Formats: sequence, structure tokens, C-alpha cells
Amino acid sequence: MDAMHAVAVTQSLPITDPDVFVDVDLPVPSPGPLDLLVEIEAISLNPIDVKLRRKAGTPDEPLVLGFDAAGVVRAVGERVSDFQVGDSVWFSGQSNRPGCYAQYTLVDSRIAARRPASLSAAEAAAMPLTSITAWEGLHDHLRIGAHDSLLMIGGAGGVGSMVIQLARLATDGDVVATSSREVSRAWCRDMGATAVIDHRNDLAQELHEVGVNGVETVFSAYTVGREAELAQLMRPFGRLVMIDGTDSFDMTAFKPKSLSVTSESMFARPIFGTADVAEQGRILARVADLVDEGRLRTTVAHQLQGLTVDNIVEGTALVESGRMVGKIVVTA
Repeated sequence: MDAMHAVAVTQSLPITDPDVFVDVDLPVPSPGPLDLLVEIEAISLNPIDVKLRRKAGTPDEPLVLGFDAAGVVRAVGERVSDFQVGDSVWFSGQSNRPGCYAQYTLVDSRIAARRPASLSAAEAAAMPLTSITAWEGLHDHLRIGAHDSLLMIGGAGGVGSMVIQLARLATDGDVVATSSREVSRAWCRDMGATAVIDHRNDLAQELHEVGVNGVETVFSAYTVGREAELAQLMRPFGRLVMIDGTDSFDMTAFKPKSLSVTSESMFARPIFGTADVAEQGRILARVADLVDEGRLRTTVAHQLQGLTVDNIVEGTALVESGRMVGKIVVTA
């Protein structure tokens, strides 16, 4: 087991360029003290992959992306005690280490967990990054209460799909999602949204029409340019968490109501080595239990067979289209 196949980026190119991804052979990595060496069974594609590819330039070494995976542990680091060879695991990993578009990858054992026994590898691979993002956003940032209402801006995507499900477990209040197409509206309802509104229209009016007069919490995947509109529909002392990047944010409309605004990046804990980095492993373990209890479901919507350049290109093009519901999975 000296070499492995991977699909990598060697230069930043548009998805339509025939050389946007290339096949490479790389050494199989050796686990550090806290690492797991995982043989990949399935991966999922995410917008972060697109973002990192676009800003990669011409990397010194082939850049392996991919931050959602399910696989089998093939070796463990000397300080690992919670896992053993043969364990079936799932994880997201961290964006400053080589990713999982490969036969094997390394992951810090503290941010991995045993995957749900009731799911296939493909079904499991769709969930880690979005589950952690949704959990941290709902519980660490929004501190969602048992009776709080929530508005999810962009409910049909991977993160939105998990936010809806987890919010329904956390609160008996309204969980409203936004979408614009009928296929995405149906998906949001299937995930458990109590109401679905059209984000192309005035959101406060849309909420009023479904009987919701303001919300305590907002989880937003599309925040830029909506600041005043979102502040209008939030109740005093409400909380907003956003996952989209922005160069500027206008707080003017938030101050009169004492509204709180935070941003969520699920890579913060592993990249900065926070004291509670193992919380991500615990989140995934809890999510696995909820799946096996039948309280959460996978969000895989599109599946491709084989870790090939063609499949990575096809899946990435779907991600870049912005019209996907759920998640795209590629199996090994």
C-alpha cells in the first residue's frame, strides 16, 4: 500500500476546462499520533470545494479537495484509543489538510465518529459537514430554545436540509424555510419545514401570510444585501447566524432591536486547534444516534459511481449551478 489514486487540482480553472481536475498517484499518507488512516468508500461535494479550487492558483503540489466522507479505518495513530482498524466512520475533516477525493485520507480522530449503522456509505457521506454546520449554528450561535421560531434562508441546500431537521428536534416553534422552485419547496417540506416561503418576495409579508409574525432566530445561507429585510422580520433580541461570506455587513437595522449577528465556520475548531475540538466528533456521534433512532434522515439526492475525473466534474458542475437540492455523493 505505497501509492493511491486521487483526483486533484493542479491549477485554478473553470469547471468547463478539460484540465480542471486530473488523475494523480500519491503516496498513501502515514497517520500522525491522533490520526486515522481511512479508506474512502464515498464522498460528498460541497461549495467549499468550489471556493478552494477557484483560489488555488497553481499549487506547489496537487491539491486534493473533499471534506465529507465515509470509509473504513485502516490504521490508527499511536495516541488513538477510541477507534480501531476496521471501524466504519464518517467525518468532514479540515480544509487545511488534504481532502478525501482519494483512495485514502487522514483525519484527526477527535473530529470523526462511527457512522450510523442504518445507512450505507453513500447515504452517510452526504451528512457530516452539513450536520456539524447546522448543529454549531443552531446550538452554539443561535442557542435555539424549546419554543423559538426559526427562519432558514436557503432551505433546500445541504446545510438547510439539516438545519430544518435538527431545528424540528430542538423547538416546538415554527421552522420556516425559504425556496423559490417547486422542487425545492417540496424538498423543504419533506425535510420537515412547518412552512415554506418564496425568498424572491418580501419575506416579512410571506411570513405573515403563513401566520408567522416575526422570528427569534434566523439561519442564513444567503445574507448579503438582505440585512435590513432580515432585521425587519426578527423579534427584539433575536439572533442571526450566517454561513455565506461577505466583505461587508450593514448592522444599521440590527441595533435598534438589539439583534445579534454571528457567522459559522465548521472548520474553525480543527483549523485553530481549539480546546473543544473533540466536540465535532461528539456532534457526529450524536447525529449518528439520531439517524439510527429514525429521527434524522440522509440528505443525499444525487449519486455518482466511481471516483473519476468525469464524476467529480459532473458533481461539481451541479454544485456550481446553485440549483441542487440536498447533496451530491460520489462512491468509490
